Amino acid sequence: MDAPTPTPPFSVSERLDPARLRTLIAVGGLIFSQLDLDAILDRVLTAACEMTGARYAALGVLNEQRTELERFVTRGMSDDAEATIGPRPRGRGVLGVLIEDPRPLLLDSVGRHPASYGFPAGHPPMETFLGVPIVIRGQAWGNLYLTERATGTFTQADEEAISVLAGWTGIAVENARLYQGAEQQRSGLERAVRGLQATQAVARAIGAETELDRVLELIVKRGRALVEARTVVILLREDEELLLAAIAGHGRRTEGTRIPVRGSTSGEVMLRDRPERIGDVRARLRIAAEELGVDDAATALVVPLTYRGQPLGVLLAFDRGPAAVAFDEDDEQALDAFAASAATAVAMAQSVRQERLRETLAAGEAERRRWAQELHDETLQGLGGLRLLLSSARGLGDPAALARATGEAIEQIEQEITNLRAIITELRPAALDALGLAPALEALLERHRTVHGLEVGGRLRLPENEALAGIGPELQATTYRVVQEALTNVAKHARASAVRVDVEVDDGAVRVRVADDGRGFAVEETGAGFGLTGMRERVLAADGELAIDSSDGGTVVSATLPLAQRSASRATGSSSPRLSA
Repeated sequence: MDAPTPTPPFSVSERLDPARLRTLIAVGGLIFSQLDLDAILDRVLTAACEMTGARYAALGVLNEQRTELERFVTRGMSDDAEATIGPRPRGRGVLGVLIEDPRPLLLDSVGRHPASYGFPAGHPPMETFLGVPIVIRGQAWGNLYLTERATGTFTQADEEAISVLAGWTGIAVENARLYQGAEQQRSGLERAVRGLQATQAVARAIGAETELDRVLELIVKRGRALVEARTVVILLREDEELLLAAIAGHGRRTEGTRIPVRGSTSGEVMLRDRPERIGDVRARLRIAAEELGVDDAATALVVPLTYRGQPLGVLLAFDRGPAAVAFDEDDEQALDAFAASAATAVAMAQSVRQERLRETLAAGEAERRRWAQELHDETLQGLGGLRLLLSSARGLGDPAALARATGEAIEQIEQEITNLRAIITELRPAALDALGLAPALEALLERHRTVHGLEVGGRLRLPENEALAGIGPELQATTYRVVQEALTNVAKHARASAVRVDVEVDDGAVRVRVADDGRGFAVEETGAGFGLTGMRERVLAADGELAIDSSDGGTVVSATLPLAQRSASRATGSSSPRLSA
């Protein structure tokens, strides 16, 4: 059985003269190529007037329930005249007839129709009338109205022509709506992709970046791009206050800015853990945006940063796009989803910062214990022995014994002076300040050869002008301490006979390598000990990398410390030393 032939939305009769047909074909080509709804409606009204000689034309768009007009577009009436008339019609009277019965309506006198309500004051006189429905997919979408034909009343040919135009209008409007829907879908997909990219970037930061300031910088920049905000700010909670921690976009960083959690909009959003869109910043935010470094902000979107139920702070976005429009529901959902990953990154970075602080405090305390033990075991006991020697000699009353005791005391005092000098040298060698890194390292190696009987070899390849090469005082001290602490571990724990120390400048960094032939150790078991902790903290402060390889055949300590110029210019990347076994 053959498929039924679809019924066209309109038909063309022999009453359409060639001129009108040509006009319809030309108009059809124009409106079918147009994807902007406003442009389509304007072109349709113009064509309707040209084909019928109508003085006035209007197009009413029905609401979703098809009960009244939600939009009314006119042609032929001045803005002043429309302002005098007042509100646009909603579809009562004769206009409502086409809403209730969507079929063409041809009237010689619109005022004599039973449904006529009459015209409001200031409305221009209108007598003749032609109304035609615009149908899309079998349902009324709107109506095309024409009044005041230039010569006589509207004819059946006018009705035929306008019905054809209305049918083509329906097709053009549907095309425009489909295009707009596709554009909205494309825009939504692009926003989703941007959201995934931003979330992915923050997720990567969790594993690759542990420096809190850099994590915050990444969050505000990615968040701003995600919702196309003019400015994005992060406020982090510190007890009962919110501290301005980072800002990106058209804003200025105001150090130390704090606002109370209680009584502030941002604090309320954080505590109730629900985003809020703000249409009027000055009326709702409760704090001048200028205090956060944001000038002339009109709208905002505030999203909480929450990690495992713990409120960490808020993310504030101000003014969407170049026109600084308000944020919509899609923006809220996108930034809220992004904030979940951002909160995880912030929590991880804060945890790492706290752990580093604990390690630094522990390292400092261990260092104090070490020097206290050194002074107790050597200096204090030596001075106690000296006191006992002199007291005993004085009690004998023998000048010869007193003379011998005095000589021994002098020798012991000289020994203690030597010991104190060694301790002072370990604390801060004078050669490092007076002569530079290379001489201080040479003296350190010689001391270990003499005191510990180690076979110390290696190579020191450092520039003559260390400061000019980027090896400033802090980097000199860090390099010296890494070598010193590595050698101390060798002397005290490794039971080694030989050690090799290599220090050189290569590829924009000072590279240190200390290798011994002693017994190895389990790095994961002793990594928290003073020696390794101290080295790790020093390397961290220098934005460097630390690696330790230990086995039964010996231990190798390697450190890479960026030169001052390189360290200062690094804007991205991890600042954490990587301790590998």
